[in-house]
Amino acid sequence: MKIDKFEDILAWQKAKILTLKVYTSLSNIKDFAFRDQICRASVSIMNNIAEGFERKSDKEFKHFLFIAKGSCGEVRSMLYLAKELNYFKDKEYLYLLNMSIEVSKMLSGLIKTLN
Repeated sequence: MKIDKFEDILAWQKAKILTLKVYTSLSNIKDFAFRDQICRASVSIMNNIAEGFERKSDKEFKHFLFIAKGSCGEVRSMLYLAKELNYFKDKEYLYLLNMSIEVSKMLSGLIKTLN
């Protein structure tokens, strides 16, 4: 299947959902530095997928997918901390954690197809 625009990439779609959920889940958290960092990392996932795709080069796309995957790891790392700080209810935390793992796996799959 040929993908014509980054919006059609399932990993980007899932990353966008993850980002929206991170933003809404932390909207009442007063730890502004933490909230800003995890929100920026989640936005970085979807933006790097988009930017890499728009470069129209498999080599550059792969490079940006690796950056997106790194940001996904950062989000996941911060989710563990957020859980320890009681910023999330268990259900919310598990949803976000599983979503970040799913996005990371999708990015790995995309990277493999570009090799």
